[in-house]
Amino acid sequence: MASSSGNDDDLTIPRAAINKMIKETLPSVRVANDARELVVNCCTEFIHLISSEANEICNKSEKKTISPEHVIQALESLGFGSYISEVKEVLQECKTVALKRRQANSRLENLGIPEEELLRQQQELFAKARQQQAELAQQEWLQMQQAAQQAQLAAASASATNQAGSSQDEEDDDI
Repeated sequence: MASSSGNDDDLTIPRAAINKMIKETLPSVRVANDARELVVNCCTEFIHLISSEANEICNKSEKKTISPEHVIQALESLGFGSYISEVKEVLQECKTVALKRRQANSRLENLGIPEEELLRQQQELFAKARQQQAELAQQEWLQMQQAAQQAQLAAASASATNQAGSSQDEEDDDI
């Protein structure tokens, strides 16, 4: 097979994925474990073959990243041209799903509100919050002023009561 390093686990498709594909493709057919293992090895070899060819095509075109076009060219050059139309359909489906996923992940796009409008609303909320904070601070200051005035009045009243009380004591002492 493709790997002679003895570390085949690193280079194979997960068996659970292959089992799922077999069950979905052939729901009423029993497949022996040896046959499942053979399918895993064939899939791994096929992927290795296609990716190696696509890598060579990529290198010849002096690119660093294998693109879908490189894979399609690899299929053609290896004699799998009959799969190309189906591969292109799957590629288009993948692009559509990826686009929908990106759009679903974008909060701004989900809201349907332009970014400028969101920024304006944010500034408006900040201004309201600053106004409320200023009003709260002013109310606290007024309450402190009132408390200080009441304390002064109470002190003056207590002082007056003490003076009146000491005047009364002096009058009682005179009698």
